[in-house]
Amino acid sequence: MLSTLALLVSLPFGVDAAALQPRLDDGVAKTPPMGWNSYNHYSCSPNETIIQSNAKALVDLGLDTLGYRYVGIDCGWTVADRLSNGSLTWNETLFPSGFPALGQYIHDLGLLFGVYEDAGIQTCGTGVEQAGSLFHEQQDAATFMSWNIDALKYDNCYSEEDKGYPNTDYTPSTSPRSRYANMTKALAAEKKKVLFQICEWGIDFPALWAPSLGHTWRIGNDIIPAWRAIFRTLNQAVPQTSFAGPGQWPDLDMMEVGNNVLTTPEEQTHFSMWAILKSPLVIGGALKDEWTSISDASLSILSNKDVVGFNQDSLGQSASLRRRWSDQGYEVWSGPLSGGRTVAAVINWAGEARDLTLNLADIGLQSAGTVKDIWNQKTSSNVKTTYTASVEPHGVILLELQDTAKAGTYASKDFATVSGKQTTFSSVYANTTSPNHSITVEFTNPAASKTTILVESSSDTVNVPVARSARSVSATISLTAGSSNDIIITSTASIKSIQISSPLGTYYPCTSFTLGGSSKIEKCDAGFCAPVGSKIGDINAENTAHVTIPATLTGGNAESSTASKYLEIDYINNDIALATSWGWGSSSRNLTISLNGGSPVRLEVPLSGRHSELFGPGKGWWDSSKLGILIDGWKNGSNDVVIGNEVAGDVSQTYGADFVGLRFYD
Repeated sequence: MLSTLALLVSLPFGVDAAALQPRLDDGVAKTPPMGWNSYNHYSCSPNETIIQSNAKALVDLGLDTLGYRYVGIDCGWTVADRLSNGSLTWNETLFPSGFPALGQYIHDLGLLFGVYEDAGIQTCGTGVEQAGSLFHEQQDAATFMSWNIDALKYDNCYSEEDKGYPNTDYTPSTSPRSRYANMTKALAAEKKKVLFQICEWGIDFPALWAPSLGHTWRIGNDIIPAWRAIFRTLNQAVPQTSFAGPGQWPDLDMMEVGNNVLTTPEEQTHFSMWAILKSPLVIGGALKDEWTSISDASLSILSNKDVVGFNQDSLGQSASLRRRWSDQGYEVWSGPLSGGRTVAAVINWAGEARDLTLNLADIGLQSAGTVKDIWNQKTSSNVKTTYTASVEPHGVILLELQDTAKAGTYASKDFATVSGKQTTFSSVYANTTSPNHSITVEFTNPAASKTTILVESSSDTVNVPVARSARSVSATISLTAGSSNDIIITSTASIKSIQISSPLGTYYPCTSFTLGGSSKIEKCDAGFCAPVGSKIGDINAENTAHVTIPATLTGGNAESSTASKYLEIDYINNDIALATSWGWGSSSRNLTISLNGGSPVRLEVPLSGRHSELFGPGKGWWDSSKLGILIDGWKNGSNDVVIGNEVAGDVSQTYGADFVGLRFYD
């Protein structure tokens, strides 16, 4: 049965909610599937002993009680030739008891039985030819059901007839979706509902169509056993987070936790991010076999009940990328949980341990009654505006926040001290240095008479008239970027709270920029390259875009001082790392912002494309998204801003992301 997809978060530019497809709503995978799969550790060489040993380990180690129940036998289980009746069969040398018996063994453990097949004429290259399901979908679905399977992972090799059936084809002439639809139809004809895992590597942006055919879909190419794969996969995940929901889960691929290729902090980051992005949690390491047992450290990570709980949360909403500091090497992700809770992750991409600070406003909050720091095993109370913690190289600060107040809300009982007529609010956050922040002062009781209150910040003093019986008053005040602002209110009336709002900002579309070098402007079809309808492309160190932006500074030294101002950059990137993902392809591109001839500040942006890079409008290069960045060095009056891709060191992207425009918060 099909039901309409409920949009849980706002969509980035480029996709209309009405264009999203209905999802397969058959009661399967209400939360992300969890289990174990043979591929990451054993490649395409599974056997009966390996599968049984690891399945039993799921139970012996208590992982099944946490939800790890699917046991997936990946590539390498079948043979080249079908039986005389056309049916698939197992390799009798590797699986002497046969698949029905193996499935029964798995079921007797209280687990679920998953198999692998391919939408092409063969399964993906193993060095040994093995039959695929193309043109045999109905018969193979019936065969799988006769083995009593619970899940089918369906790959995409040897499937392009017009190119002679190559092993892999990242640029097919037609979408692979029709082949997946054939297997969906074949499975639906059987009585048992099974988990259908679509694995076409993100070639045709399956988030737009896979939910109507299956329960999970791979967002990109295979994970590789290297730390750099985590950054690449997260960049690919960014435009897909809003598609997650009960019965439909973007699949970041099987995990490398337990494979002895990552450090413990790296495994914590890997597991945390897969969990809060609501990816299926599929263990790819060996749990137990003749030669290998999973380490206590890796088992502890996979067994963390808090992190598993974030993944299996009933709300079913993914975390999303909120801020990225490329030059400083860290970023923030966050999302909602059931019960009014929030999960947040601060990733340390740097190869050194350090303290990192989360500004709660970056995740839409101002305070939290309780903050549980998962990996540091620490709980804090009454956290206001910021949270700072130590984090290991390539590690993550993973937080659960409860009893929260939304950003910009400062209750006197939490943020203020009172001395006579003065109420002093501390830890007031501003995203930008500006004289144009709005403040609303709420009184505990209606004003008894007409009066005036005095509102002071470090660089501003404002007299605000108060009408008789007024419950609140508003004014404009100057604040400095950061979390160390104090606001002093002198009033005879008791203050209940204040609300702070950022300036509305001024938008500068790419069409107002002057092109430098060989950069070029391109007009997009209606509804794309939002909010401008155009973009500047071919940006690099020499090919740039320039604009002059007036800024306002306050205070006695305004003419000679500089300030930090916040920008929101609208960008486009659909540089999908398929062919390059085995190496250093990261699915990211850079933009740099140079101010008044100063050193460029780099923003490495993830994918924004929410359409197919092969068949979608603009090939996905018309879908825009935004990220914020704080730039130092603004002066009073005119400022020269240059958008380019002026990078050095180990940053390899020659061309930058496409540029749509920016909002300047002054």
